[in-house]
Amino acid sequence: MSKRDPPLISSSSRNNINSAYYKVKRYFRRLFKFEQMDFQFALWQMFYLLAAPQKLTKVFRARKNFKSQYARDDPAFLILFAGALCFTSVGFAIALGYSFLQFLTFLVVEIFIDCIGIGIVIATTLWYITNKFLKPKNIPQDVEWGFAFDIHLNAFFPPLILLHFILLIFYGSVLSNTSALAVVFGNAFWLAAAIYYVYITFLGYNSMQILNNVNLFLMPIPWLIFIYLITVYQGYNISSTVFTMYQQRTLL
Repeated sequence: MSKRDPPLISSSSRNNINSAYYKVKRYFRRLFKFEQMDFQFALWQMFYLLAAPQKLTKVFRARKNFKSQYARDDPAFLILFAGALCFTSVGFAIALGYSFLQFLTFLVVEIFIDCIGIGIVIATTLWYITNKFLKPKNIPQDVEWGFAFDIHLNAFFPPLILLHFILLIFYGSVLSNTSALAVVFGNAFWLAAAIYYVYITFLGYNSMQILNNVNLFLMPIPWLIFIYLITVYQGYNISSTVFTMYQQRTLL
C-alpha cells in the first residue's frame, strides 16, 4: 500500500463509528433539556426493576425496533438515578453520623467509583465477552457499549434501594450488632441485592436475542447462596463490615 492510499477502513465500520458518535453526542446534548425527557416512563422502568424486571425485556426490544438501538437515548433515567443516589446518600450520612464534608466525600466516592467507575469496568468486560464469545460470527449486529452500561445501571438500581435505603431502616436496631438474627437478616439483604443484579443483567443481555449461552449469566446465583450460607454459619455480619468501611474511607 502506497503512502497516498487511505487506511483500510470498511464503509460499515465507518458507519458504525459515525453512528455511535452521533448517538453519544445526541444523548449528552439532551442531558439538560428536561422538557424533552420522559420522566414518567423512567419512573415506570424504575418501579418494574423492583417489582417485575422481566417486563422490561419488551421495552428493550421495542426501543431497538423503533429507534434502531438498544441503549437509551433519553437521559431521564440517568437523572432520576443520580437523584436517588443522592437521596440515599443523605440517609447514609444521617445513619452513620457524617459531617457535611464526610457526606460530600461519601457521595463523590459512591457516584464516581462505586457506581460509574466499577460500572464502566463491568460494562466493558461484559461488552467484550458478549461480542467476542457469545455472539455468532455471522451476525453483523454488535452489543452496544451504551446498552451494556444501561444494563449495569438497571441492575444497580434495586441493590441501591435495598442496601442504601431499606437496610438503613434496620441498621441501628438490628444490623449493627453481631447477633444471629442480625447476621441472618442483614446478610439476606446483600444476597437479595446480588441476585437482583445478576438476574437483571441476564435479562438485559437475553433481550437482544442474538447471543448464545446467555444462561451463563445466571451461574453466579448458586455461588452467591453458598457464600450467604457460609457467612451465616461463620457469624460474619456483612452490613457491619461494609458500613465500617464506609466510615473509614470518609475520614479526612
